[in-house]
Amino acid sequence: MDFAQYQHLKLERHPDGVLLITLNRPEVLNAADEVMHAELAAIWADVASDAETRVAVVTGAGRAFSAGGDLAMVERQIGNYDLVTHMLKEMSDLVYNMTNCEKPIVSAINGVAVGAGLVVALLADISICAAEARLGDGHVRLGVAAGDHAAIIWPLLCGLAKAKYYLLTGEMVSGEEAERIGLVSRVLPREEVLPEAMKVAARLAAGPQQAIRLSKRALNGWVRNAGPIFDQSAAYEMLTFLGPDIKEGLASLREKRPPQFG
Repeated sequence: MDFAQYQHLKLERHPDGVLLITLNRPEVLNAADEVMHAELAAIWADVASDAETRVAVVTGAGRAFSAGGDLAMVERQIGNYDLVTHMLKEMSDLVYNMTNCEKPIVSAINGVAVGAGLVVALLADISICAAEARLGDGHVRLGVAAGDHAAIIWPLLCGLAKAKYYLLTGEMVSGEEAERIGLVSRVLPREEVLPEAMKVAARLAAGPQQAIRLSKRALNGWVRNAGPIFDQSAAYEMLTFLGPDIKEGLASLREKRPPQFG
């Protein structure tokens, strides 16, 4: 398969069927604009159908994994029914395409990961995280419900009590704490994250492909069972894009001040 159509994802083939996918907008900490968000939703179906790929590794260019959604993109969605409904479909495609991709996905979380970037980081089958990375779901701080991946995967990874704490407060999690509570698979110094992710990918690529893929399919039954919870949370997130709090949340981020919600 030719991946030349991707603008903000850099794709490199490595030996034995390992495909390295790099979120590639380092000048804005790999924040996702409309193009990147669409590409993050589409790439996993292409990975699944690509005969040359056995394992995918995903990381971020530069010092961040992803700073989340581009604020200009967020602003364009506020009160815009057509854009909101389009984004609802796209975020569903992202979550379900990752879940249904039969091939293993390894995330190398080299730095901060929030928003759409965190979806990819945590929905990967194996996550290798930098100790100094900061992870967080910032939806409530923006004034919208915790949608995207949050309600479907956080309770499965770290339990309902921790999920509620971090998703309702919007507090960030360090790499060390993320490993301690089970949010990520392993934590390492930043310089070791991508090499270790590539080692893990090589091991998976050399393993029995059918056994690995069927094991992933079975394990992701837990995620699929939570599909109705995700669908509800995604709809709630998009509903709150049509409300008043999102405007104050966005203004507070741009002005780097605490929000004053009504």
